[in-house]
Amino acid sequence: MDNSRRDFITKLGLTSAGLGLSPLLPTSLFASAFAKKAQFEAKISLGQFSFASELFSGKMTMMDFPKRAVQELGINGLEYVSMFFNGKHTDAAFLKELKALTEDLGASNHLIMVDGENIAALDSAARKKAVASHHPWIDAAKYLGCTSIRVNLGDTSKALSGEPEEGSAEEVAKAALDGYSSLLEYGEKMGINVIVENHFGYSTDPDWLVGIMSQVKSDRKGFLPDFGNFCAQRSKPEGTGIQALLSTTCIKEHDKYEGVAKMMPYAKGISAKSHKFDAAGNDLETDYRRMFELIKASGWTDGYIGIEYEGGLYRDMGGDMSYLSNSEGILAMKKLIEKTLAELG
Repeated sequence: MDNSRRDFITKLGLTSAGLGLSPLLPTSLFASAFAKKAQFEAKISLGQFSFASELFSGKMTMMDFPKRAVQELGINGLEYVSMFFNGKHTDAAFLKELKALTEDLGASNHLIMVDGENIAALDSAARKKAVASHHPWIDAAKYLGCTSIRVNLGDTSKALSGEPEEGSAEEVAKAALDGYSSLLEYGEKMGINVIVENHFGYSTDPDWLVGIMSQVKSDRKGFLPDFGNFCAQRSKPEGTGIQALLSTTCIKEHDKYEGVAKMMPYAKGISAKSHKFDAAGNDLETDYRRMFELIKASGWTDGYIGIEYEGGLYRDMGGDMSYLSNSEGILAMKKLIEKTLAELG
């Protein structure tokens, strides 16, 4: 693959494997017990990738994101994406401006989704270098007042390309355990959580993820379960353009409800993902009532639920006008989440 195509796929796919993108005990055994005393007090945050099409095209800037989230959409919790920093995460003046802006708006900087070098690389030297490259992101998160950074356990350059991961699941898991544990040491030092999202490749398998997480010894570890990122294999793009990438389909997928349930014991946040809604405002791909029932049954009730709307990308860059615009889709998700939480108490 040439570098330009690889760079494009990386930028488009890093935060979203949902784009065309341990045994499980029945949650019903626990639901009634938790329902009597656990009340949903979760807060809603906004994932920056919800504005991906406008950020990619230049219609929106990094500094626009906090203002639109708070003033236009009424959402105070902010989740940033590393690619949209454009390398300025080590720029003191840039970070100072961003922090001052969010403080003036009364916003809370919650999370930075970091898509960088592979901390699960099989080569030990490359893995060590990748871990070190994440340190400045932890520093930036600390300065901005975030609670966490989100990392990947795998090679982001292969996202959406249809290319298989290098190494067996067991080999990559061993490397991931080493790299993730090493990065957590710096997270502990700085007081920042380092959490893992189910995203692409082996990390779409919840059992593979739990197998790693169960061996990690750190209070700063955790998961960011994503409703839409359980596709283990996608069709290869027929070309290099945006239309080709958005037209790929999922060939093999893990069950999203079982996947989220398995990840919840380690969850330090939720990434709710939607693309399209029916006339009643319900998500066409995910049963939000069912999903939040199992989330509540796990005992998780008071963290951030992050909105990640991707329909606008299909609309603006894929040319499919049946999808809502970015702002409309975000508001539709916000309404659906608030409605579901209210129904569940």
